[in-house]
Amino acid sequence: MGVVGFDIGNENCVIAVVKQRGVDVLLNDESKRETPAVVSFSEKQRLVGSAGAASALMNPKSTISQIKRLIGRKFKEVDVQNDLKLFPFETCESHDGVILVRLQYLGETHAFTPVQILGMLFSNLKQITEKDLNMPISDCVIGIPSYFTDLQRRAYLDAAAIAGLKPLRLMHDCTATALGYGIYKIDFSNVGATNVVFVDIGHCDTQVCVASFESGHMKILSHAFDASLGGRDFDEVLFCYFAAQFKEQYNIDVYTNIKASIRLRASCEKMKKVLSANAEAPINIECLMDEKDVKGFIKREEFEQLSLILLERISVPCQKALADSGLALDSIHSVELVGSGSRIPAITRMLASFFKREPGRTINASECVARGCALQCAMLSPVFRVREFEVQDSVPYSIGFSFDKGPICTLSNGVLFPKGKPFPSVKILSLHRSSSFHMEAFYADQSELPNGVSTQISSFMIGPFPSSFGEKAKVKVRVQLNLHGIVNVQSASLISESMDDSETRRDASSTSEVNAKSDHSPAVANDDEVVDKARKGKNIKRLEIPVDESVYGGMTKTEVADAGQKELQLAEQDLKMERTKDKKNAVESYVYEMREKILNAYRNFATDTEREIISRNLQETEDWLYDDGDDETESVYSEKLEDLKKLFDPIENRYKEEEARAEATRDLLKCATDYKMVVGSLPSSVRDVFPSFQVIEECNKAEQWLQEKTREQDSLPKDADPILWSSEIKRKLEALDATCKYIMRSKPSPQGRDEANGPDMRRKSDDMQVD
Repeated sequence: MGVVGFDIGNENCVIAVVKQRGVDVLLNDESKRETPAVVSFSEKQRLVGSAGAASALMNPKSTISQIKRLIGRKFKEVDVQNDLKLFPFETCESHDGVILVRLQYLGETHAFTPVQILGMLFSNLKQITEKDLNMPISDCVIGIPSYFTDLQRRAYLDAAAIAGLKPLRLMHDCTATALGYGIYKIDFSNVGATNVVFVDIGHCDTQVCVASFESGHMKILSHAFDASLGGRDFDEVLFCYFAAQFKEQYNIDVYTNIKASIRLRASCEKMKKVLSANAEAPINIECLMDEKDVKGFIKREEFEQLSLILLERISVPCQKALADSGLALDSIHSVELVGSGSRIPAITRMLASFFKREPGRTINASECVARGCALQCAMLSPVFRVREFEVQDSVPYSIGFSFDKGPICTLSNGVLFPKGKPFPSVKILSLHRSSSFHMEAFYADQSELPNGVSTQISSFMIGPFPSSFGEKAKVKVRVQLNLHGIVNVQSASLISESMDDSETRRDASSTSEVNAKSDHSPAVANDDEVVDKARKGKNIKRLEIPVDESVYGGMTKTEVADAGQKELQLAEQDLKMERTKDKKNAVESYVYEMREKILNAYRNFATDTEREIISRNLQETEDWLYDDGDDETESVYSEKLEDLKKLFDPIENRYKEEEARAEATRDLLKCATDYKMVVGSLPSSVRDVFPSFQVIEECNKAEQWLQEKTREQDSLPKDADPILWSSEIKRKLEALDATCKYIMRSKPSPQGRDEANGPDMRRKSDDMQVD
């Protein structure tokens, strides 16, 4: 069983696995530690990962990237519309408001949801992992941003299910980073907790968390984020700057050309990395647009001035995380800076100024999330023994519940799971109902959510259940915020009690009056996982009640299953095209290989007519490959290869037979010589009674046969089919060996038995078959 952690970034993905010697990051087919989060569709095949990124410039409208920004979002959300303006691929809105990616594939227009695209990425990462580990995998832990809503978390689980994966946990990125930091850290204070701030500036977002470490224990005190501030925004600053400069200087508008925009953005990203280590950076792009070469130049001070608003925004989640944690600035032990967008020097200076200390870079900025997820997977898996280390994460949003259009009141102002509360967590709700009823889960504070995100989460239908006419039954509802951070109704039970003494009845009656005056009465939420406090004199019976869940905007089980079948069909098409390309490459390689051999090594083994026919067929096949045969089926290429082999096999057999015949000849002559030497080495007393003359005679016959056959063969030209085959010589060798051994074992003298048999004649049975 593999223990795997996946970090699905906005730009790249990282795979980490736990092995006996520690945590390793896997290399993809290009021997790189990061795999682009890109899916590209050619006319007949998908290209995922590095292959998809390579085709992005050639096929931009069918290349999907940054899909993480669209997962679990609605088409009309403001942030989604801002992102879609940057993407070259075509999108549209489905009937239920979901985003659809439209593209051409197999000659038809297809529409895929972001969940399906993410499932394709997961499938590719799964293939890379299984190829490296040489075993099938399913269990994994996946890193997600802390700001993901319930719907986005469910979308990740659905995408993993489409790929055949079984996530043991969806883990917040900063939590995974903190786990990898804390489990290897050995210098934590023994006096009290050590508080560390983790700042993760990724490609598209910024996340901050405050973690409290004690020996064998980690608790996340707070999460904060800016879901629309990352490294790509700094790239966009350079893009806008040079787009305006080139329009003025070269009279070209890159906004009107998709390929020019892609190339300029890629160059700006490289320039940003150069500015991280240098005071200035140039930009040079050949034939950017309208056959014009462009060049430019910018200093780091200019870049930082252009990015001033972005730099100021980074301090906002830092302030919020610190405030939500309840810690003072002097209580922070250290600050760790990670993420692909964290290498800009101005960001480091800003954080140093805010936290009054230099941010540390003691952990790998790009691999820390995947490594932490792999460690968490090892903790949850029975395969590995990991040092005891408790991980306690916190809820990023306040979650409330209501039923029958009335709120469920708790001690926390109507919120069932308040923001910052540790999870997984369970609440037990005590209700009194006479019939089936609805419950609604929702986000209690709109201001905590990203812009445009709905507060609705899911609805639950509890029932039906039996009850006496007009009487209200006691119902216990178990509400869970699980390990993924997803809220659901785990179970519902009908509770019936029988009383034995009057005192117990009076207590129960008073409790019932408080909790069940009407169908809209407030419910009591119990923080502990205790369902009932069994009082003295009560007999309690339970009856499970069906719970029907409906997730707003989520996929049904049938839709997930259908998407899984679609993924299998796409994977089969990809495999079919790979086999076709391999067969086509085999034909092409065979043409070049045989052309070289027929002119050199095989030249003397083919007649002039054969060489002419073969050369003509090779040229015709080559022309066909680059013309009509450029896009054919696997069977056509196989047939073409077989036709060529039929022409070449006789010539190749002549060439190979000459070498094999020479080797077989040497073996036969050596065998005859060895037996003659064995007979010659026998003492004279043994030779007198031993039929040695028969051995010598058999050896002479074999040598004479070989001489005659070789003379006949040598009289033929090399381009003629041989009359003496190596297989025939090998049969003669086997017959000679068997005959001589039989003769030498037939009448040996007692004193000469061992000498006569020879060193390699003692292990054969006497009942050997002789040709």
